[in-house]
Amino acid sequence: MVSIQERIVLITGASSGIGASCAKLFAQGGAKLILAARRLERLEQMADSLSKEFSSSVHLLQLDVRDRSQVESALQSLPDPWSNVDVLINNAGLSRGLSKLHEGNFQDWEEMIDTNIKGLLYVTRYILPGMVSRGSGHVVNIGSIAGHQTYPGGNVYCGSKAAVRAISEGLKQDLLGTPVRVTSVDPGLVETEFSEVRFHGDTEQAKKVYQGLTPLTPDDVADVVFFCVTRPAHVNISQVLLVPTDQATPTMVHRRKL
Repeated sequence: MVSIQERIVLITGASSGIGASCAKLFAQGGAKLILAARRLERLEQMADSLSKEFSSSVHLLQLDVRDRSQVESALQSLPDPWSNVDVLINNAGLSRGLSKLHEGNFQDWEEMIDTNIKGLLYVTRYILPGMVSRGSGHVVNIGSIAGHQTYPGGNVYCGSKAAVRAISEGLKQDLLGTPVRVTSVDPGLVETEFSEVRFHGDTEQAKKVYQGLTPLTPDDVADVVFFCVTRPAHVNISQVLLVPTDQATPTMVHRRKL
């Protein structure tokens, strides 16, 4: 296992869910954390908690990955002690709506595409050159089972996550011959704010997504991310598809009667 002690780990979408779980696990391993998200207050609470529990060094970025100029400004002006990012975890992402394409909401589409695809590209573009020039680094993209197989009403979200999968594969090819590693971690059903965001705050509809089954937790996904990052330098885990035992495909899910 490779130690991540004192290594700089940048996590987008770090204020909740998988991003927050990754932050805690990497803090426990002694990493220095750059936590990026739109909700600064949540980030400040996390930083305070991580500092108390693990004596972690944490640098916060209030950042909307959809805004390229904001991404450029934030990442190109990182203070010297934080500028050499060792691990980038592209976690920021969301789903909006579950409409048929011909009934879809344009704003929902743009939010998904701008966050899930363009945001990931922007952050990677500004961080990756440093990794290549230093001859060291690891990019972890949080994809989805939706990038492997579509489901009814998932059209644009599935398309965005299929793009993440293709970008990850293409990036590995681009980096061949360098020591920089690329991993796509693609979860199935994970109980986070995901469904609440998808249904625009409808908590009752969101709860139904996980009824009668045992979903993955954000900690389960963070555990896989941590495993991938801490493999020996000659090992690149290119892709991991992890699902709950109660799930086989995006549409095949075993639900117990309540």
